[in-house]
Amino acid sequence: MLVLVAPGQGAQTPGFLTAWLDFPGVRGALEAWSDAAGLDLIRYGTEADAEEIRDTAVAQPLLVAAGLASAYMLFDDPAELPQKVGAIAGHSVGEITAASLAGVLPHEEALRLVRTRGLAMAEAAAVTETGMAALLGGDPEVTVPHLTKLGLTPANINGAGQIVAAGTKEQLAALEADKPEGVRKVIALKVAGAFHTHHMAPAVDTLAKAAEALTPGDPKVTYVSNKDGQAVAAGTEVLDRLVGQVANPVRWDLCMETFKELGVTALIEVCPGGTLTGLAKRALPGVKTLALKSPADLDAARELIAEQSA
Repeated sequence: MLVLVAPGQGAQTPGFLTAWLDFPGVRGALEAWSDAAGLDLIRYGTEADAEEIRDTAVAQPLLVAAGLASAYMLFDDPAELPQKVGAIAGHSVGEITAASLAGVLPHEEALRLVRTRGLAMAEAAAVTETGMAALLGGDPEVTVPHLTKLGLTPANINGAGQIVAAGTKEQLAALEADKPEGVRKVIALKVAGAFHTHHMAPAVDTLAKAAEALTPGDPKVTYVSNKDGQAVAAGTEVLDRLVGQVANPVRWDLCMETFKELGVTALIEVCPGGTLTGLAKRALPGVKTLALKSPADLDAARELIAEQSA
């Protein structure tokens, strides 16, 4: 069974969309999504520097647009996606990419929603100087209580020996000076706030109001939620979870457990891929993985899809 996954914030790099514009239909789609988001996605994906695309209000729509565009390059006809993909999930903002690919939200609506999400989270992040850091190694049963002692939130429990802590700059500095037992390294992430924590509560209210105007469809592919790793069959529940997840921890470890239970044999991560396939290689031994880092990866990805569909 093939699982399709979409990365979250921090996966973007300067110019990462440039090579994708050579493919028929991509420029036109990005122009339409730029209009929907009120943001020049082509310029940000090709010309903007690292600092510009670090901005939460820019990074989030950019990642969703990249994920949608690259996913459709995998198939001769977009209608093939629900026939050839067994399950779909996204990490943090990647959940909106996954929801749109699954048919819960039309692409233009997804881009409008993610722009609202990004702006609201950027506004919430500006209230207090906060950030996030990845902890490599260690035992979650030791690490999580240690983070709580320092006032930090385990915002992403990613599995494969990785937890992401979030909190104020002072709390993160204390973590650097006092690592949990067994943690090899603490790496600051390229994000502008303490996402998936109580610091994002104001963004939840804003997103909830925006969601009221949407009429979601039920997912056409098994949709696995960050909240608890459970498959969600109703579009209204997917949308409710997308709203609430802004201030709640990402449980990617539980998503990967569900992939296992569903019988995953292959996993493809849409552009800009790499992070989630790295986790899968460690947590899902024996599962074939492929990251769409550039169009050069498309042939291998299509071969993997054909093999899984045989």
